[in-house]
Amino acid sequence: MPRYRDLFRVPEFTPLFLTGAAHNAAQTVAGLGLATLVFRATGSPLLAALALFGPSLAQLVGATTLLSAADRLPPRAAIGGIALCFAVGTAVLAVPGLPVWALFVILFAEGLAASLGGGVRYGLLNEILPRDAYLLGRSVTNMATGVCQIAGFATGGLLVALLSPRGAVLAGAGCYLAAALLARFGLGARPPRAKGRASVAGTWRTNRLLLSSPARRRCYLALWVPNGLIVGCESLFVPYDPGHAGLLFACGALGMLAGDTAVGRFVPARLRGRLRFPLQALLAAPFPLFVLDPPLPFALLAVTVSAVGYGASLLHQERLMALVPEELGGHALGLHSSGMLALQGLSAALAGTLAQYTSPRTGMAVLAVASLAVTCVLARADRRDRTTGPGPSGPDGGCDGCDGCDGGRAAGAAVVEGPLSSEASSGARRSPRRGRPRTA
Repeated sequence: MPRYRDLFRVPEFTPLFLTGAAHNAAQTVAGLGLATLVFRATGSPLLAALALFGPSLAQLVGATTLLSAADRLPPRAAIGGIALCFAVGTAVLAVPGLPVWALFVILFAEGLAASLGGGVRYGLLNEILPRDAYLLGRSVTNMATGVCQIAGFATGGLLVALLSPRGAVLAGAGCYLAAALLARFGLGARPPRAKGRASVAGTWRTNRLLLSSPARRRCYLALWVPNGLIVGCESLFVPYDPGHAGLLFACGALGMLAGDTAVGRFVPARLRGRLRFPLQALLAAPFPLFVLDPPLPFALLAVTVSAVGYGASLLHQERLMALVPEELGGHALGLHSSGMLALQGLSAALAGTLAQYTSPRTGMAVLAVASLAVTCVLARADRRDRTTGPGPSGPDGGCDGCDGCDGGRAAGAAVVEGPLSSEASSGARRSPRRGRPRTA
């Protein structure tokens, strides 16, 4: 099994890792400051939740219009340019007297840019790492996200208390600028992974092909819906307890860090398929307790335990990448990222609406029960497939790649189904892997 230190010996992994870390730090610091600013100005739980997670809604638009560019842009220029746009946009959000409608217009534009950025970043990660090291690489980046969120929410809460919400937003803009500089001077110049011109029609076509397989559809639903509903629960932390929201977010990040570490480093390959759905159910299990309005220590413990379940997303991502051709990896991961964040934004809006008419703790409980129900339905379908064995997935009668067999493929090779493989071979090419070292 590859080790963490092996990853940092791979050229370009370290600057990509640091770029993502700076981006996540910026997002947490600026997001907490902005949500606090909106809540103080409006007193609305819905608007506060949308200020923190609302930009994710724009990812739904980006996933249906922009994603074909994820494999057709030079990665370094795309990652650096998107980070620079975030730095400028976030600085504008801190302007005093900015109308609420203008604030959300800027957040929508940032969400569109982020829908493309996720595909470019994760596609580059998949390109620079060997296939057997991808899970560990995503584990490390998720761990960095957890650490940055812990530090970011703690720092953001401190900046809000000592300075002002606008001070936290400006600090986030500075972190975005650092991410842009890291990308420009740390990443190497690489060609796009695929040929051709990006287009809305191309985005729709590839999305349709990626979702044509039942196995891939289940992976996407598992990556999008249960996690998104729990993020909706977390979006209510500010109206639930404004004074300790930063602490609740930090505990969630700590739990996510623990889960990603355990899954990425210590779970053997033979157990990964079995743990995907039980671990995901852990996400929702503690949140119904919030309807009882528990004391702060118990609330912090519940959030920490729940967030360990985010480690299941690593297992679903590994499963997805085994079902997708390598030359479409950026688009496939961008669709995962955009869909996940879009569901988070929709869940935040739903949670804010429920809290508006009931209470934040009631909204948390309702969304948690819904998340647990979706996980159970997907787990039952997955178990049924493993029991009955593989079946035809399309006109070619090929295996859909269920966990019950290897689908006739060699270990570690991607499952390429008939329609998808023909589309990929006509419109994409494999990127060169010159000089890429293998991990131990």
